[in-house]
Amino acid sequence: MINIKIDSRKVIPGDTFVAIKGTTVDGHDYIDKAIENGANKIVVDHEVECSVEKIIVDDTNKWLTDYISENYSKEVNELNLIAVTGTNGKTTTAYLTYQILNKLGTKTAYIGTIGFYLPDEDFIEIPNTTPNILDLYDLILTAKEHGCKNVMMEVSSHALHQNRVKGLNYKVAAFTNLTQDHLDYHKTMENYLEAKKLILKQLEGTMLVNADDPCADSWINSYANTKTYGLNGEDYKVMNYYDTEHGTYIKFIANGNEYEVETNLRSTFNVYNYLTSLSLINNLGYSIEDIIKVTPDIYPPKGRCEQIKVKEGEAVVDYAHTPDAVEKIIKAFSENKKGKIITIVGCGGDRDPKKRPIMGRIAAENSDYVIFTSDNPRTEDPELIMKDILAGVDTNNYEVELDRRKAIVKALDMINKNDVVLILGKGHEDYQILGHEKVHLDDAEEVKKYINSL
Repeated sequence: MINIKIDSRKVIPGDTFVAIKGTTVDGHDYIDKAIENGANKIVVDHEVECSVEKIIVDDTNKWLTDYISENYSKEVNELNLIAVTGTNGKTTTAYLTYQILNKLGTKTAYIGTIGFYLPDEDFIEIPNTTPNILDLYDLILTAKEHGCKNVMMEVSSHALHQNRVKGLNYKVAAFTNLTQDHLDYHKTMENYLEAKKLILKQLEGTMLVNADDPCADSWINSYANTKTYGLNGEDYKVMNYYDTEHGTYIKFIANGNEYEVETNLRSTFNVYNYLTSLSLINNLGYSIEDIIKVTPDIYPPKGRCEQIKVKEGEAVVDYAHTPDAVEKIIKAFSENKKGKIITIVGCGGDRDPKKRPIMGRIAAENSDYVIFTSDNPRTEDPELIMKDILAGVDTNNYEVELDRRKAIVKALDMINKNDVVLILGKGHEDYQILGHEKVHLDDAEEVKKYINSL
């Protein structure tokens, strides 16, 4: 493993400690602790008194990025690195790809929003969709030690813009879609798109592009080796699809041949997620016939359209936390609804406030009833977040319950025959961020507690 650390608590004898200035913590404050734990060298951005060798640089984060990529990129690029980027669908697409490749007998690891998974489903939680460069390289090397041939990665716009994936060469990559999110960071949708497109500079093979996304032409015009998928896809064209009792039937054309498959995933957006995954794997050299054979054995990840039977209806736990994702999942369950759609949704604190009224409007207009609640308020006042959300709502089919646990119970109490409660925003997360603290809260767990109390 790499003998460099940026967390003093993880330092072992012989390590180099790099003092990174973060948004809330400065690594320079933990130099003594790092040395106490065994660091024999430190990298800093100003003169400090210490008992070990020190390297003074202008920017410790840049030094770390350059050092890791220069010294370890050759080794990590011996694996097939596969990337998916886009606003929505990254996690499901990546997790399906991870499952399929392992079912096909090729050891594959996954790195993304729901953590780090090795082929045997061993799991390590990670703090970001795409970790910092040190942790990322460390995880890839761990995958290599476990005999993996492939690493399937979700690659965020932040990671691309901040050089967290510097030095990685992707064998194949996919773009899912671009909808409003992260404008607190990128400021404009144009900047957001250009950050995503930085992945093209690190791509060795084919770029798979969702032909039905308005940004498709921008990708196609920017990279020669592009293939498209979707209803308007030229290379993987969806001809028909519909919901079945347990998933979705899809008919599509690829490589001049017509194929049919039934997945264990419901709704339109999962048609795209599955096809993205299939096209990635096909472009790694696996046949579509073989991919279809193992499809009955794959499932969506936790918190991604996770359906739980409640009384004579059901609850659906999903990570949808952008206007587009919220609209798509509500509409997906509205298409063939036999009862009411009751939606629980909120917006995160310290994040893009512009999307809050949009999400409020979408939820109210497309649901029969909405309970607006908290979703990781962080350091913002939940009441003020709610004020932003309600600014977009001009209907009266809603109520506000800031306590998320109470909101879930209220919604489940409302379930009558064939009703669906959509619990949106947190998905796999098992916590609520209040201030700077994580407090345990798992939406699916709350639903199961409710069922057990009946």
